[in-house]
Amino acid sequence: MELSILVRVQVPEPDVMPSARRKSNHNPQLDEAMLAIWRQALVENVRTVRLGESTYSVRRTAKHKLAQIDFEWEGQPLRGLEQNPNTTSRWAQMARKGSKVMQFLANGRYIAVVAEGRITHYSRRPE
Repeated sequence: MELSILVRVQVPEPDVMPSARRKSNHNPQLDEAMLAIWRQALVENVRTVRLGESTYSVRRTAKHKLAQIDFEWEGQPLRGLEQNPNTTSRWAQMARKGSKVMQFLANGRYIAVVAEGRITHYSRRPE
């Protein structure tokens, strides 16, 4: 007698942390844009990143020479900033160990981080 068992396995989406999938208000196209900026600026080390038809310069911060990209998404100015490894955060600890980590900000607030090709979204605190 032959017995067959059906097992259903849910495979996580690539490049997106589980916490990001739980939030329904995150924009998958913005996630792709942040991944593209991270990849071009920190992995490929280009001087100009390309998002669709637009290009944005990769600048370096004055004090620590960290990569910084100011870009626009749906009319909103955003910034990608390479993680400073000389701070005390867990992201800085990853950067010290050689990981490529970039924080993303909107209106001066951290909205997400890309570390080694994985996105983690920060939850918005009530105001």
